[in-house]
Amino acid sequence: MEKIKVGIAGLGRLGKEHAKNLSFKIANAELTAACSIVPSELEYAKKELGLEKVYLDFHEMLKDADIEAVVIVTTSDQHCWQIAAALDAGKHVFTDKPLGVTIEECKIAEKAVERHPELTFFLGFMRRFDPSYSHAKEKIKQGAIGKPYMLKATGIDPEALVEGAIKFASKSGGIFIDMAIHDIDFIRWFLESDPVEVYAAGATFKHPEFKAVGDDETGAAMYKCANGAIAFVHVGRTAPHGYHVETEIIGTEGTIRISPVPEKNLCMIYDQHGAVKECVSGFPERFADAYRIEMENFIHCIQQKDKPEITVYDGTKSTQIAFTTMEAYKKRKLLPITY
Repeated sequence: MEKIKVGIAGLGRLGKEHAKNLSFKIANAELTAACSIVPSELEYAKKELGLEKVYLDFHEMLKDADIEAVVIVTTSDQHCWQIAAALDAGKHVFTDKPLGVTIEECKIAEKAVERHPELTFFLGFMRRFDPSYSHAKEKIKQGAIGKPYMLKATGIDPEALVEGAIKFASKSGGIFIDMAIHDIDFIRWFLESDPVEVYAAGATFKHPEFKAVGDDETGAAMYKCANGAIAFVHVGRTAPHGYHVETEIIGTEGTIRISPVPEKNLCMIYDQHGAVKECVSGFPERFADAYRIEMENFIHCIQQKDKPEITVYDGTKSTQIAFTTMEAYKKRKLLPITY
């Protein structure tokens, strides 16, 4: 089977991970072009990835490059128009989360996907492809914990990266839009029901810079789902030990916990500090396998003409939930979630 020729848009921290996977780790894909508005990223594409076709303009890449698919890893506010442009140019599309930063943008993406049912559209909720999370989902399908009725999700970025978070805070859309989109997706995936009510609150005790732009360093939200299930989401930006992602799904007959300790590996260090487990430093390290597996799945869907499990409508719903969560946080009141 011939390789799928791919162009990538965006070569920041995550874009580089996708580009390396496409270039070196996915047998049925060939990265042939790259686009970025940052010249140094295009130099990276030439020197580290060996690409000859690099572009400053997204439309030019779509028109000129010999590609069948586009991987979009640009800033969130660029996703939807690029999705529409790529699909209208006859390209299969993978886009990183979130789908868009407004509901209106998400609807643009929905209409573009609907115009092109012959093309593959793949939304990058990569945690669904993490081996631990996908195993948990399979166990739940098998009835291992009975009927799931509660989810507790924690996602905290490391304190070591907080300066970057502070710089980005004024443009992030707020802590829940910035930090909670994967956990919101998990509510719908694991509990198999849409949230219909939310209450949210935030706190800042260490970095007042977040408060200065109307945000917080830590946020917590509680959701009630249409089927009666409950979810709790805790997000933050100041984990002192590293990148902390943890999820617990509670059912009528048992519980599944994923990553209660964000272990770097199976090594245990015994020293003057006691028995110590090193922790992962960030999302590229923690979810390296997930990023590779989801991209393999994208290429597989193109070649086999399969429909991805995650749809454009999942992206819109996650955005709607995140925006209502931010509204509940700002108004300090319980709010209904409408779709």
